[in-house]
Formats: sequence, C-alpha cells, structure tokens
Amino acid sequence: MVSEFMLQQTPVSRVLLLWQAWLERWPTPAALAAEQSSEAVRAWGRLGYPRRALRLHASATAITERHGGQVPDRLEELLALPGVGDYTAAAIASFAFGAAVPVLDTNVRRVLTRLEVAEAVPAASLTKAERARAQLYTDAAGQLAPRWAAAVMEFGALVCLARRPRCASCPVAHACAWRAAGHPLPAAAARPQSWHGSDRQCRGALLDVVRRSPGGVPTQVVLDSWHVRAQAEACLAALEADGLVHRTADTVTL
Repeated sequence: MVSEFMLQQTPVSRVLLLWQAWLERWPTPAALAAEQSSEAVRAWGRLGYPRRALRLHASATAITERHGGQVPDRLEELLALPGVGDYTAAAIASFAFGAAVPVLDTNVRRVLTRLEVAEAVPAASLTKAERARAQLYTDAAGQLAPRWAAAVMEFGALVCLARRPRCASCPVAHACAWRAAGHPLPAAAARPQSWHGSDRQCRGALLDVVRRSPGGVPTQVVLDSWHVRAQAEACLAALEADGLVHRTADTVTL
C-alpha cells in the first residue's frame, strides 16, 4: 500500500530508498497512525506531491480504527480509505491479495488501446469501454490475473513505450491493431507547464524550509526563500489550506 501511494506520478528510482526507510520506521498502519501527520510529511522529503503523505497517514488511521490495523482485502473497503482511488484499490487488491480485478495504470491502458483500438494513446479519462475490455482479459487470466496485470505493466514500460515503441521485438505485433493501421499519431497535446518557476516548485521549496526545522520557522524566512514574493505568499497560503503547514502570527510549522 505504501509503495502504491509513493509511486503515484513518481518513478521507482526516486521511491525505493524512501520506501525502505518508511517501512523501517513504520512497519504497520498502526505505527504510522500513532504519529502526528506532520511527521509523515517530514519523512516524505522531496518526493513531491506531499498531500500523498497526509492521505497515507489518514488511510493508516482509518485502517487502524476501522479494520483492526489490517489492510482490507475487499475492493469496496479499499475505495473507502482516504486517498485510495480506483487504480490504487485495484493494485492493492490484486498484488497484495490475489484478487482478479483489472489493474489499469498508464502502461496497461496504452497497451490495450494500441492492441485493440488502433490508437496511440488512451483517452484522457478512463472509459467504460476500457474497463470492459480490461475485464475480459482479467477474466481470461483467471487465478493468474495478478501476474497478468504485472506482466502487462512491465510490457508497457519496456516494450510498448509511449515514445519509440519497440514493435520489432513485440511478441504480439502480429495482432496489434495500431501497428496494422500504420501507427497513427495522436492529436498534438498541450505542452505541460515548465517545472522551473512553477507553483509546484515554489510550494516544494517553501515546504522544504519548514520541513528542516522541527520547531517551526519564522514566516518571513519561509517567504524569503523564494524569489517572487507574491507567488511565495500565494503558495504558502495554498500549503496551509491543504493542511501541509500551520501558521501562527509569525511562525510556520508542519
């Protein structure tokens, strides 16, 4: 469960060491729930998207209070936990408990879309047709559904790549609708916002200043750590609204 939270929008290479340290410190949901949520944010470090730390702490608390400290194995109970969406619930149910449920991450969605629909990339949002298509493959895999899901995720990461797919070494190239259609390209997507100078970078910089000081930091010191004052003030207010920091008259703490 911890790995699924950490791997949301973050590559394995950045997660691995923090994941190991996290489980050494908090090996059970109850151990994490016994700590203040600020400690979870502090331990999250520079992994990014720190609201995940708050949600993971909230999930650990819910598991401790509602499920006796044991991660539930039913999909509907997993979905009721804070911060657990469709993909995370399915991944936990499948990989931790062996449930035969579709696990639809970006790689799986891309593989099935190319194989069956002859399009380079899936729709922006998960569709009913995608769910139904994935369910057919999951049902066909039977008890091997978790292994099939993991295999297709790896296949999408290593062979059916978003850019420069390795079709020459693809074992299902002969059955791929996208290849048969001549590899049609998707419509041009809008360019993502640059990281440098973004609100995300600003929020991360401010939070890092606060994270390094357990006793709190003067508000002016936090604001002065970013070069654009108005942006710093707005981002600090957003961090407070998200519950990631707390402000008194002149101090910021986790």
